[in-house]
Amino acid sequence: MTDSIESGAVTEGQGRNLPPLQLHVPEPPARPGESADFTHFDIPAADAAPRPDEATHPSQMRDFAYGLVRVLDEDGHAVGAWDPKLPADTLLKMLRYMALTRAFDGRMFRAQRQGKTSFYMKSTGEEAVSIGAALALSRDDMCFPSYRQQGILIARDWSIVDMMNQIYSNKGDRMKGRQLPIMYSAREAGFFSISGNLTTQYPQAVGWAMASAAKGDTRIAATWCGEGSTAEGDFHSACTFASVYRAPVIMNVVNNQWAISSFSGFAGAEATTFAARAIGYGIAGLRVDGNDVLAVYAATRWAADRARANGGPTLIEHFTYRVEGHSTSDDPTAYRSAEESSKWPLGDPIARLKQHCITLGIWDEERHAAMDQELAEMVRDAAREAEKNGILGHGLHHPMESMFQDVFEDMPWHLKEQQQQMLDEWKAAGL
Repeated sequence: MTDSIESGAVTEGQGRNLPPLQLHVPEPPARPGESADFTHFDIPAADAAPRPDEATHPSQMRDFAYGLVRVLDEDGHAVGAWDPKLPADTLLKMLRYMALTRAFDGRMFRAQRQGKTSFYMKSTGEEAVSIGAALALSRDDMCFPSYRQQGILIARDWSIVDMMNQIYSNKGDRMKGRQLPIMYSAREAGFFSISGNLTTQYPQAVGWAMASAAKGDTRIAATWCGEGSTAEGDFHSACTFASVYRAPVIMNVVNNQWAISSFSGFAGAEATTFAARAIGYGIAGLRVDGNDVLAVYAATRWAADRARANGGPTLIEHFTYRVEGHSTSDDPTAYRSAEESSKWPLGDPIARLKQHCITLGIWDEERHAAMDQELAEMVRDAAREAEKNGILGHGLHHPMESMFQDVFEDMPWHLKEQQQQMLDEWKAAGL
């Protein structure tokens, strides 16, 4: 018996008094019909986080991955070391862009319900993530977004008619009907094509940033994914390359608490923060109040300055909440408490910035109501203009042969043959 134990062998009967192994399956704090409870969240004061120098070594930034960078307090004041001290016109621009994003979302959501398009995804409650970052980056920095960052295009003054054309897949669609609605692409706006495959944009962003550095350019890259997507292999491959080559890239993780129908615990939120992913890779990590547009702006600006100074990548976790369903194909009442959105402790990003502007004396409720009305009418007029180019159900909006185009600069012979065969069969069918 002694020999078997010392050799590491286990004989029959050994360990019979040990407790049985158990598998942990994450469970959200509240299910449908239950009361939402966020008391387990540790929300520090708005002025609690110090602001490190942009050149700080990642090994000295561990605590920033577990804290929460905040600027706006509960009374609407901008406080603490991270306050970017933006001028009034920039604050009002932020407020307008967020309100326009929400108005755009509302109109396109209704369009889907009216059968004008097949699919839509809203960013309600997450507008600060896109708008704050877009205004902190330079106009020619390259963005590699996920599917809930439409605010980047809006903050870069991109045509919302063009965005709607893509959603409707009509004759004005620059994608020629080849992309799922909301998967925008606008190279002129520094907005890389959205992919339906999760987190493919991460290694693409890191590769683009590496190429920019290799060429001696001054532009940096920024990319976004949801917290669930950090479980994808592409996320970790991107972190490895970004760390090894000190790529000038900002990697944003939008932790909105929910994937399609599973909560963030399935991606590891019970064990640690998503910003803590940065620690193991030797990357600077920040955890930010994603419903505070000033905090998002300040953190993004910090990371951008770091990247431009060849300080390497930064991973930013935006702690926020997905107010609406995952998409128009999702019913969140089937898997989460109906009280969650109203009890979210970090509030609404638009309401918080509005309160701040009112506190400063540069805004008021009357002007805000007038702005909302103006933006609703502007989005309505844009939708009418886009719908002149066609909507779902109007039939094909692009010639059949276009499906073979834009793949090669010069179409090879075998695709020409396939294209002709398709056209012949189309004609023979009387279509």
